[in-house]
Amino acid sequence: MIRRLKLKFILTNMFLITMVLVIIFGAVYASTRQRLEKESGEMLQRAIMENQAGEFDKRDQGRAPSLRQPDFKPIPTFTVTLDSSHKIIETNGALFNLSDTATLDQLVAFCLSSGQESGIIESEDLRYLKQDSPWGLKIAFVDRSMEITTLSSLIKTSIIVGTGSLSIFFLISLFLANLALRPVQRAWEQQRQFVADASHELKTPLTVILANAGIVLAHKDQTVKEQAKWIEYIQTEASRMSALVDNLLFLAKTDDVKSKVILNPVNLSDLLWSSVLPFEPVLYEQGKTLESVIEPDLYINGDESRLKQLVGILLDNACKYADDHGTITVRFFKKAGEVILSINNTGGAIPEDQIEHIFKRFYRVDKSRTRQAGGYGLGLAIADTISKIHRAKIVVESSPDQGTTFTVVFTRAALS
Repeated sequence: MIRRLKLKFILTNMFLITMVLVIIFGAVYASTRQRLEKESGEMLQRAIMENQAGEFDKRDQGRAPSLRQPDFKPIPTFTVTLDSSHKIIETNGALFNLSDTATLDQLVAFCLSSGQESGIIESEDLRYLKQDSPWGLKIAFVDRSMEITTLSSLIKTSIIVGTGSLSIFFLISLFLANLALRPVQRAWEQQRQFVADASHELKTPLTVILANAGIVLAHKDQTVKEQAKWIEYIQTEASRMSALVDNLLFLAKTDDVKSKVILNPVNLSDLLWSSVLPFEPVLYEQGKTLESVIEPDLYINGDESRLKQLVGILLDNACKYADDHGTITVRFFKKAGEVILSINNTGGAIPEDQIEHIFKRFYRVDKSRTRQAGGYGLGLAIADTISKIHRAKIVVESSPDQGTTFTVVFTRAALS
């Protein structure tokens, strides 16, 4: 799909660029042709107005027209004057061999038969103009060789420049296509990976549910009490699946840019205490220690339920990965206008090459331990999403000596 989209992008871009170049070169060609035709027409008019070859009418004396500039190279012209019976009585034109009367008769015959005042004789590369004068019908001819050469050269130049330009624009289009579609390609790959991971995670509980349901159906004569173990397995896996689906729906909703969250002032200090206290007996049974340093009455603009979910995810993660008889430390304070939540657990460090991936969906640092703990690798992805909703940033630091620390920084924007 990405390749087709890239190809469509390049073809569309090249088509539009080609059309622009065709319009530009077409306009230049039309303008140049019109200018050359106008110059030829002026030369024809002047040739007819001449009383003799190389001499202009006295009406032009003293005007110093552009044709008289020292660097001017005149376009070759000649004139033929006809009597009332359309016989040639006079020819003028120093740059032409006018001794070939047969050719002149053919040219005159063509001009007379055309029935038009002006036109082109393609076979001789001449442009002509007919006009009556006191001495008879006068026909002026101008050589089109320079006009044809100029237009041919312009066409060749346009083809060369156009081909070179299209080659350059193709490379630019290819670069822009790769640049513009890179986020699309990344999103597509993430979506495919997300679907594959979600399918894999859903397959496991479904397999357990189907297996236990098969066992129950295979012993239809037994009572519910006798098959309670299989039914409990079904219920446990169904609950796990329900939690997974809820998490997937949450991520899907927050991915929707149209989804809006109403933020209200929340006493995050009180919320932290209400979230931390339920973990104390759990950690006590595990032989772990919970320490809390929470500055009172710190408010932010947020969604209370989602903030509870954020704190719960980070605390649950710290409890899972704290070492035996380890310590979980919760700190909450205000510094330099920002509100900072820090949750640290002692224990093994997260490998440095995996820290950048830790907030990705379905990513697990220790897959075996996470599976045993009942996780799907969505918790930290949800925590990251909730942080972004509240205009906060979440970072993680981990070392063998200090353990692992997740820090959520609520900036001034989240406090206002």
